[in-house]
Amino acid sequence: MTKTMKNISLMLTFLSLTFIATQAQPDRWQQAVNYVMDIDFDAETNQFTGKQRLEYQNNSPDELNRVFYHLYFNAFQPGSMMDIRSRTISDPDSRVGNRISTLGPGEIGYHKIRSLKQDGKPVKYEVAGTILEVELDHPIAANSTSVFEMEFDSQVPVQIRRSGRDNAEGVDYSMAQWYPKMCEYDYQGWHANPYVGREFYGIWGDFDVTINIDKEYVVAATGYLQEPDKIGFGYAGDDKTIKHKGKKISWHFVAPNVHDFVWAADPEYTHDKLERPDGLTLHFFYIKSDENQEAWGQLPNIMSNAFDFINKTYGQYAYRQYSFIQGGDGGMEYPMATLITGGRNLGGLVGVSVHELMHSWYQMMLGTNESLYAWMDEGFTSFASSEVSNYLREKGLIPGRVRENPHVGTVMAYLQFNQSGMEEPLSVHSDHFTTNAAYSRAAYVKGAVALVELNYILGDATFRKAMLNYFDTWKFKHPNANDFIRIMEKTSGLELDWFKEYFVYTTRTADYGIKSVEANGQETMVRLEKIGIMPMPLDILVTYKDGTQEYFNIALRIMRGNKPQEFPDIKYTVLADWPWTHPEYEFVIPVSMDQVEKIEIDPSGRMADADRSNNNWQP
Repeated sequence: MTKTMKNISLMLTFLSLTFIATQAQPDRWQQAVNYVMDIDFDAETNQFTGKQRLEYQNNSPDELNRVFYHLYFNAFQPGSMMDIRSRTISDPDSRVGNRISTLGPGEIGYHKIRSLKQDGKPVKYEVAGTILEVELDHPIAANSTSVFEMEFDSQVPVQIRRSGRDNAEGVDYSMAQWYPKMCEYDYQGWHANPYVGREFYGIWGDFDVTINIDKEYVVAATGYLQEPDKIGFGYAGDDKTIKHKGKKISWHFVAPNVHDFVWAADPEYTHDKLERPDGLTLHFFYIKSDENQEAWGQLPNIMSNAFDFINKTYGQYAYRQYSFIQGGDGGMEYPMATLITGGRNLGGLVGVSVHELMHSWYQMMLGTNESLYAWMDEGFTSFASSEVSNYLREKGLIPGRVRENPHVGTVMAYLQFNQSGMEEPLSVHSDHFTTNAAYSRAAYVKGAVALVELNYILGDATFRKAMLNYFDTWKFKHPNANDFIRIMEKTSGLELDWFKEYFVYTTRTADYGIKSVEANGQETMVRLEKIGIMPMPLDILVTYKDGTQEYFNIALRIMRGNKPQEFPDIKYTVLADWPWTHPEYEFVIPVSMDQVEKIEIDPSGRMADADRSNNNWQP
């Protein structure tokens, strides 16, 4: 075979493998964007003009005849969907209430599109609330690129939810959801969700943003500040030293491979930073006061310790900087940054900082469609936050009790809400829950419990390995619920579709009990009962009167396997599987009943059992 023929053969082999790989999962392509924005900001009017060049790469197999942009600021106008929803839902968010309905012309938010071109040609467009509907001049073919050029005028609303000006703590500008943003198109089609108040979804891409603002402002943002010395700001906590001839200066930020961009500005920001040995720089922007300076002064060291634990436990952070920025209302996460309210004691400040930071893993680097799968972001973030905070307490960095199982309270809160009759399935779109309470308990609480349950089903060691596999496999790829469960299955070797079907698509709960314990000669007969609808595997811990213990594990037949032994110092016995159709199950303890001190279902407290009062037996 000649060298040319060998090259052709190798090329054909490569193309064949590429084809096979593509066909194995043809729907998981990723759209891509490249934003270049130049913003001219007028702090006297709270308005800005923008020029945006957006290179949009259609990596889908579909030809696109329309595109859509989010216009988030339009939500802050009387009569908007966010306004009406807040005034008609039975339990409105107290931060919103009827506040939007009272905004005057100078207090509302808006985006007004002055021009929009596709590849140099004007296109037709229509504003529909918080969505810009665009009819293209020419279709964007599959696997091709189109360039959009936009000019727009915007007004920053009074701070009500996440974004806005003049928040309650005195921060001038919290600039979140602040620019016309291309909606995501994926294997499920367009996701042009109106901004009603919930979650977000964005396209991976690169951002190059220049903010021209009055020279007295300090700006904090997503990305890496370019040439900070040119604006007299070393981005290192140093005072500005250069005298500026004009009224404004330019802050230029570059952010690679992110799906959003946030910034904030205030003349009174104090800027601290901590450079870690691994090359990561942590930035802290806050308005210093006698009340908060001690807590903010301790925050850098605490959050650096948090990063050590998080990188090891949940996966490696992918960027070179992260900023904790006072602003917004409460806490809200963004790529490489978070907006948090800063007038807190140390425990509160660390708590919100840890939670918003953990979103960098389960939203900023995984990019799940939060609108459809809010629990995969908020819930997973809440789960990890509990563990990180527990670690920081163990290290003595923050006050509080160290718990062997930091998720016990979360499981109890989930079960209590389930019994209230208000719970709705995790599969409900985040904007369409009947109540705000049902959304928050689903996304934050039940989403966290999903991981607690999987930890119980798989065993801690397998679960930890699976979570790292999930992060490493799906980072920057927009995973869905099935993608997550498949990683759990592949890592554990167990079949888990039953768990997804019950836990995500229903509100059914598990409830198991010890029905009877009887002597049977030199053995003890134990009869268990399945009271709840949701099936679960069982760990039964038997404590003998001589002080020894033994775990009996009962898998569900539909799992097609058992979890491995978790506690090497305790005897582990695998029993026959329990078919979910059977309301009762019997097994034998191979000692006489007078040798048994205690029998307990799930002593770890990880299984979300609706009634634990029948989980224990003692003679």
